Amino acid sequence: MSDAILALRAAVQGRLVADSGLTTLIGSDRIFDEAPRAARGLYVVHGEVEARDWSTGSDRGCEQDFALVVWAAQSGSSRQALEAAGLIVAVLDQVDLPLDGHALVNLRWLSSRLARETRNGLPHVTIRFRAVTETL
Repeated sequence: MSDAILALRAAVQGRLVADSGLTTLIGSDRIFDEAPRAARGLYVVHGEVEARDWSTGSDRGCEQDFALVVWAAQSGSSRQALEAAGLIVAVLDQVDLPLDGHALVNLRWLSSRLARETRNGLPHVTIRFRAVTETL
């Protein structure tokens, strides 16, 4: 199951980095596996993932609900975070991605949620997706 998560994460990362609209808005090196320390400006972090068995009688499969989180560096920049989230949805929803060792059956946007961090008031948008993969 971990290999399916890592393969999907790498493909998503590659797709986001290759999108010129997104990189123009947030910058070319602003998509991270883990939240960077003291980051400024907009950036995207891979969030939570929940994986479940999606095997059939003949094929091994994995269903994943995963999140990407767009963080803004200023309390008044929720608009930019929402714009970045919209671009991410447009880039990933129902796209066909090549995965290492797996085939992507489908990838769909589920929801987006704008909230503010309680400690510092910084806005962030959590974008949730559902993906199904099969082992090759």
